[in-house]
Order: sequence, then C-alpha cells, then structure tokens
Amino acid sequence: MKCAIFGDVHANLEALEAVLADAAEQGATHPVCIGDVVGYNADPHECVARIRGLGCPVVKGNHDDEASVDTEIVGLNPLAQEALLWTRGHLTGEDKDWLRELRLVRQVRDFTVVHATLDTPGSWGYVLNKFDAMASFSYQFTQVCFFGHTHVPRFYVKGLSVAMESGSAISIEPGRKYFINVGSVGQPRDGDPRAAYALYDMDAGRVTVRRVEYDREAAQRKILEAGLPKQLAERLATGK
Repeated sequence: MKCAIFGDVHANLEALEAVLADAAEQGATHPVCIGDVVGYNADPHECVARIRGLGCPVVKGNHDDEASVDTEIVGLNPLAQEALLWTRGHLTGEDKDWLRELRLVRQVRDFTVVHATLDTPGSWGYVLNKFDAMASFSYQFTQVCFFGHTHVPRFYVKGLSVAMESGSAISIEPGRKYFINVGSVGQPRDGDPRAAYALYDMDAGRVTVRRVEYDREAAQRKILEAGLPKQLAERLATGK
C-alpha cells in the first residue's frame, strides 16, 4: 500500500492538483493531509473543498486554526496575518466548521500524523533540528510519524540517539523511530520552488520525498488579483 502524505497546502490549488496527480501516477491510493490547508495563497475555499472531497485523514494546522475563528490573530508575522484576515473572508461557514473540528493528532493505520510537534501539538512549536525532535519522540507511540509546519523536508531518526538524515528517501528499519517532515505543497521554503510531499510505500518500508512542478505563474497571478501582498507571489518563484 502506498500513502501520499502532504500538507502546508496554504490555499495553492495549482500545487495541490499537481501533487495529487503525481501521487496517483506513483500508485498512491491513500492520501493523508498534515494540515495548513489554508493561508497565504488565493484559493482557500477551493482547497478545502478538494481535500474534503478526498475523504482522507486530515489534522489541523495553525493557519487552519486561525482561519476558522474570529479572534485576534497573535504570534504571526504581518504577511501571515494579512493573508489570514483575507482568508477568513473567503471561506464559507461550512469550511470554517470543518477546519475548526479537525483533530490535532491522528493515527492512520500504523503511523501518526501531526502538523507541528507531538509533545504540545496545539502550541505550534517548530522542529528545526534534532534537539527539537527529541521532545516529540518521547510522545511518539508508532514507529513513523509525519509532520510539517516548517515547510522544509527533513528526516529525524531515533536509534541509540537522535540524528537528522539528509536525502530524498529513507528506509524504515526495525528498532528505530522516524519523525518525518514532508515539506510543503503550497509554499516551499528550502530553496526549491517545486511542491513537496512524501510517498510512503508501506510494503517496501520506504519513504520518498517527491518534488513536483506546477503552474506557479497561475498561482502568483491569483495572489496579485486577490490583492494579497506581492511578496507572497514572489516567494513562490524562489522557494524561500
């Protein structure tokens, strides 16, 4: 069985459709979303509708959380805040209800998914290095857990100690735990502007981070036409 683990879509419909098409071509039959369906880009309702239509497991991201309520936005940079205020006005009540009711952590078959960290999932902490990952490993009860939030793909492995491994694929070995960041579909930040997601071949015991080209110009044009900050369109070209 192959699972397509994706997230940080951030209302980028062009990137989402490209990732779903690539996953289907790779033989993935089970999509799983690690949150932040909305925010930053210009198709929040469309992305919610598309992912809801998949009927797949989804966990809540911090942008999903903020977009689903009408409280004051705190702790986010000005670009994120402006985009979230715009997003709130472009979601239906049903969209917001669905986002609000998403769980923070889910177990899917024999692996776990979370948007940020396992130790305090609703605090939206960032895992930026192996020391940050150590806290989540203490709360990880499956061999593999997928997460996102930083928009940068990473493999963290716990054996006798915790290590961060590079590359685009990793084999799941007995006696070890894996905390895997799948990167971002809609706003990559690792210098590669292509959409990112993870393909988990459960039978082969292998996770591969795939990069997918999409129509960035269309996504950028929508951002500008919506009146969102031009910096949000510009960063799609650089992946930063």
